[in-house]
Amino acid sequence: MIAVLVVDDSVVVRKLITDALGGAPGIEVVGTAANGQLAQAKIDQLKPDVITMDIEMPKMNGIEAVRELRKRNKQVPVIMFSTLSASGASATLEALSAGATDYVTKPSNVGSIAESVAAVREQLVPKIHALAKKGPPSAPSRAPARPLTGPPSRPAPSLRPAATRPAAPVRRGPPGRVDLLAVGCSTGGPDALTKVLLGLTADLPVPMVVTQHMPPVFTKMFAERLDRSTALTVVEASEGMELAAGTVYIAPGDKHLVLVRKGTAVVTQLSSAPPENSCRPAVDVMFRSVAQVFGGAAYATVLTGMGADGRNGAKVMRDAGAEVLAQDEASSVVWGMPGAVVQAGLADEIVPLDRIASSMLNRLKVGRSAAVAR
Repeated sequence: MIAVLVVDDSVVVRKLITDALGGAPGIEVVGTAANGQLAQAKIDQLKPDVITMDIEMPKMNGIEAVRELRKRNKQVPVIMFSTLSASGASATLEALSAGATDYVTKPSNVGSIAESVAAVREQLVPKIHALAKKGPPSAPSRAPARPLTGPPSRPAPSLRPAATRPAAPVRRGPPGRVDLLAVGCSTGGPDALTKVLLGLTADLPVPMVVTQHMPPVFTKMFAERLDRSTALTVVEASEGMELAAGTVYIAPGDKHLVLVRKGTAVVTQLSSAPPENSCRPAVDVMFRSVAQVFGGAAYATVLTGMGADGRNGAKVMRDAGAEVLAQDEASSVVWGMPGAVVQAGLADEIVPLDRIASSMLNRLKVGRSAAVAR
């Protein structure tokens, strides 16, 4: 049973979350707290597996509470409960930077309490199971060798040797020059992507396109934050932007990011096509367009995240001659997306987070001057 502590200054919201989790298999709300200060004592007493944390609270807000937890070396996963607004997005990204693990958005424009409860349950329950590293009671104890859906957040020990043996890449010859980096990520992705970009220099010789599962507003704030904190130019992609070297294009919330060639240029297009893998933007959509435009001259990276988004797109990219790198299990917050790529035999490399930037730079040396990667 996964023990959850709910931290929120609103009695109504505490009851909403408690009700949402009350009927979820394998989850038990073991306590509540009205602010971050009270939560510290409850954490020591109740030892929860997962914490849901409001941001705006008296005495000690959610960001301060997360910082205090991490200072005390408490590594329990914390899911922030955020508003879908610019201020909410900014505060959530600050909380993630402080050590929060993930976030959900508070329901808006819902017609009833029952619909609010259902909306919270839909967001929270999968994240809690994934972050607690415990599947629901109905989950099989042994995963199939080639899962048809996303793999468990951590494969069964007996499967790990086979799961981490990537298939040989399908190539017609030696690796060629790479002209685009494409990255997909979800849960744990903001921190992981930040660390990757911090390892790259402003003279990156190619553009990078990124799909991070985030809602509208959040992606814009995330891009602005990365632009300020890294050496690269980082923007939220908009319609018709011509790709430029040294620039990172983040897919906007609720729009798929697609690339198209116009003459000698490659430009961005935004699509409102239906969600894939319950996601919009979806990594699979972006990867397919990358394969169509760049073929084998692209390099894909799948970072930490729930589910299996990116696996099917990675296959299309591999079939087109591109290489695929997957973050390793040990450094992933949730080894769902990269694990799905590895288990499908689509990963050319399986690399810990702290070596991904150097792997990208080393790959970009091929066909270029050795001075490119420093």
